[in-house]
Amino acid sequence: MKVGILGTATVGRTLAARLGQLGHDVMNGTRDPKATQARSDADMYGNPPFRIWSEDHPDIGLGSFAEAAAHGDIVINATAGGAYLEVVRLVGEGNLEGKVLLDVANPLDTSQGMPPPLLMSNTDSLAEQIQRLLPGARVVKSLNTVNAAVMVDPGRVGGGDHSVFLSGNDADAKATVADLLRSFGWTDIIDLGDITTARGPEMLLAVWLRLLGVLRTPMYNFKVVR
Repeated sequence: MKVGILGTATVGRTLAARLGQLGHDVMNGTRDPKATQARSDADMYGNPPFRIWSEDHPDIGLGSFAEAAAHGDIVINATAGGAYLEVVRLVGEGNLEGKVLLDVANPLDTSQGMPPPLLMSNTDSLAEQIQRLLPGARVVKSLNTVNAAVMVDPGRVGGGDHSVFLSGNDADAKATVADLLRSFGWTDIIDLGDITTARGPEMLLAVWLRLLGVLRTPMYNFKVVR
């Protein structure tokens, strides 16, 4: 399957590497591919620049946001939550028409320090806003409640015995995403309902971030016990 990933930071790279390992044809998208490849400094977390990472992953392509979206049979939004309006403009609605758009981002306002508040909550969500902006896309919210390493390898926490959520209006799109999650190793996949239910997993970040401050590690997740 061809997969376009919007974003080249930790989440975008981690998803790209795992999907490449699983045999998918992957392209990361960025605002300016030449500028991304030209960077030589580590990011704020100490990760090497994309150019160095891409040398270890030669099968992963790099293009503009529009090129990555056009490339993918399924497209993953792994950009910073606050950048989605600009990204949507750069992607172009036509490049996502009829496609599954998996939104793993969180609408965090990092300008106010840590822990960051949500840009919207209660009556709206990032996933809903993306769906309204891209009515022809089939938006599915998932994986936003875990860090990148756990997204692609749930067995790294508790042997994988924990939960991941799905929200979206299109049943077939959610089935496609669920298959992708199972290929990563997820077994407890909970379909919450339509796209408005994405408000719950996004607001769960308020708890997730406070746990990060207490546990001093991002290697954890929630388990729905029933």
